[in-house]
Amino acid sequence: MNTSKPQLKLYSSSAKMALIAVCGAGVMWGTGALVVNILVVQYGFTPENVSFWRFVIGAVVLVGIFGRGIVWSRLRPLLFTVFLSGTAMAGYVLLWFLGIEQMGAAVPTLIALCLPPVIVTIIWVARGQETADLQLLFVLSGAIIGTVLIITQHSAATATVDSHSTLLGVVFSIGSALLYAGFSMISGRISIALGAGQATACLTVVAAVVMGLTSFFKPLSWPTEFPPQAWLLYLGLVTAVLALLAFSWGAARLKPTALTVATLFEPLTAVVLSALLLGQHFGLLQWMGSSLLLLSIWGLGRRTSGKGEN
Repeated sequence: MNTSKPQLKLYSSSAKMALIAVCGAGVMWGTGALVVNILVVQYGFTPENVSFWRFVIGAVVLVGIFGRGIVWSRLRPLLFTVFLSGTAMAGYVLLWFLGIEQMGAAVPTLIALCLPPVIVTIIWVARGQETADLQLLFVLSGAIIGTVLIITQHSAATATVDSHSTLLGVVFSIGSALLYAGFSMISGRISIALGAGQATACLTVVAAVVMGLTSFFKPLSWPTEFPPQAWLLYLGLVTAVLALLAFSWGAARLKPTALTVATLFEPLTAVVLSALLLGQHFGLLQWMGSSLLLLSIWGLGRRTSGKGEN
């Protein structure tokens, strides 16, 4: 009896659910970009402080829910990988927040999230796991040109940001993209080995400890006012707990390229909400660059799905 078709249908359904989960994580992270912008601009919090409490809240909740399910015999061989992944997670979030501090929410989020699919694809080509052809060249060229338009037009779109802040914001955002690409390439194996909940709990604990080290350079304090407290709780519960759980679940079922493509809902959410709520309007060329970048990454997703990447 031939059961290949039902199995293929089941596998395809699982992949679609994984894409939906990761897209949902991207939407939640996109709202988080605006919350970080509010905490930094309106309440004067440092990116280090915001990132630290985000991970602490997330770690407490996740360990409380999934801590008992962590199997030491499975975790022990992965300790170094978990440490590197958790450190990379803390690093890309901090650099993303630093970029938001310099440039606002929209542009750093676009750069930090749209470049990783390109970076991952280049690495996969270099490792022989992706075929370099004309279609791929067009996709990568479009993504790079789109990113350049976003960066070069930022000073014209936001006159209040000086060139030094723009340069720092771009550097921080590109650094975040590099770390996020690396994190995406190794987080899936941790989720497969430990389970999504347990993997997310372990990674978040490491990230919280790493961010705690910044207290040697800048003070980390819990706010005394309710609005900032509520925003930090939102970041911890929604963008750390729920979003990271959805991301980890999807990471166990998607390859890195598809994983980074799916999270493009984050910059899309951040751009739309920034334009609607924060008045961070883009110039014409910047909108063209954003559209070209998103279309290029969509083309990359179509390319990989056409080759059976799930």
